[in-house]
Amino acid sequence: MAPYSPAWESEDPEATPSIPSASVAAQAGSVADDPSEPGPGGQGHWEIWSLSWPVILSQLLASAISLIDIAMLSRLGSDALAAVGYVTQFFWLAQSGLMAIGVAGVAMISQALGAGRPERARASFVASIGLSVVLAATVCGVASVAPLTLLRWLNATPQVAALALPYLQLTLLASLLFGVSISYESGFRAAKDTRTPLWIAGAVTVVKVALNYALIFEPLQLGLSGAGLATLGAQAIAVAALVAASRRGRVRPALAFRRGDVRAAPTCLPELARIAWPAVIERILLNIAVMAYFVVLGHYGPATVAAYTVGVRILSFSWIPATSFSAAAATIVGHAIGAGDLAAARLAGWRSMRIALVVATALGVLFTVIRKPLAAAFTDDPAVLAGLDSFMLVVALAQPFLGIHFTLAGALRGAGATMWPLLSAFFGNWCVRVPMVWVLGYALRWDVVWLWVAMVTDHMVRTGWMLVVFRSRVWVPAALRQPRPSASSIAS
Repeated sequence: MAPYSPAWESEDPEATPSIPSASVAAQAGSVADDPSEPGPGGQGHWEIWSLSWPVILSQLLASAISLIDIAMLSRLGSDALAAVGYVTQFFWLAQSGLMAIGVAGVAMISQALGAGRPERARASFVASIGLSVVLAATVCGVASVAPLTLLRWLNATPQVAALALPYLQLTLLASLLFGVSISYESGFRAAKDTRTPLWIAGAVTVVKVALNYALIFEPLQLGLSGAGLATLGAQAIAVAALVAASRRGRVRPALAFRRGDVRAAPTCLPELARIAWPAVIERILLNIAVMAYFVVLGHYGPATVAAYTVGVRILSFSWIPATSFSAAAATIVGHAIGAGDLAAARLAGWRSMRIALVVATALGVLFTVIRKPLAAAFTDDPAVLAGLDSFMLVVALAQPFLGIHFTLAGALRGAGATMWPLLSAFFGNWCVRVPMVWVLGYALRWDVVWLWVAMVTDHMVRTGWMLVVFRSRVWVPAALRQPRPSASSIAS
């Protein structure tokens, strides 16, 4: 489990990511409201790219450290890996709520900065830290009451549960620090700094790998408990580095909070909760939908489940740019909304979407061409290869749709309109994907390729939903819905 993960946004890369967004100041001045309008000078496109690439590298880094973690822990045996899998379920439970708070924090901080109110940004920042710690502490408290019972509820064997217990306790403790890390990372990105979290993540990754080796293997040989201590130690170093960095440079006015900001934080909590709760429900709906999807996959046998599991991990790397452009869109829109410039917010969303569409299309073509050698690098099982080939082809062709709805969902979150991505996830998953797979797969027993088609249809529907919503004014804050008076009406 990665200690400090700028890619914590993509817990489920197939699902719409709930992410704290890379931030950039909204461009001032008059801009077009038409998605076909290129805008003045192309500066907005350059800003999107310049703020997105650190997020892309951060997510690649987090994916790499996750693979390294699994590779090192696999040397402890299958029981240890199973224990890690069970503990991860509890961590993801806390993570879903923490991600939602990060989304709300980015929206509030970026809008406050766009409005020229750094004191409001600092109060929102403090509120997000406090709420994250309370949530993580609640999950820790509940899970600590009867941890062995909770592990057995997940059908962990007594041997695996006993092995997982110390790792669970250390991981839950680390989740408290993880919540603070998420809040700080969200603050950095909302304050126009995506590079500092990247450099810190790179340094902490080196520390995590070194701690893993020293505590799991030589010289201490603590096994799975050593892995938990390594995560806790690396997370503590990440928090210390983020706190120190927040007191320096251009982020200082927005993040270096004072006693007065702490006193003002409670006034931000209602708005923070309003933005956060739809994102929490969205993650829950997505996770339950994936579980329902897995139920049907299971009727096709282990080879189909394996094909899906391997395919998602391979193609998740192609979705990293889309989540990064979603991040950029969220805070660009947030700054523009804070500045009262609806036209700039709209243009930022369309610009980010266009860039994501181009990149996603290119990656979809690439993965279509190289899907067979990629699949062969992960498995030599003929049954898994057959399912994996059709899965990778269908999902690679769907990359443009994922790029569009990921990015526009980020733009809506930046405006604080988290209800619309929630409704999109509900409709796409529970009105399209789950009914399709249960009818086509469970009832009619059609070929497995139709299960992949159902998944892609979900993303296509979400794309259409996001395009309709973003082109409308339903997501626009009430204060900006009234058209600005024209020069002639002012003169008269």
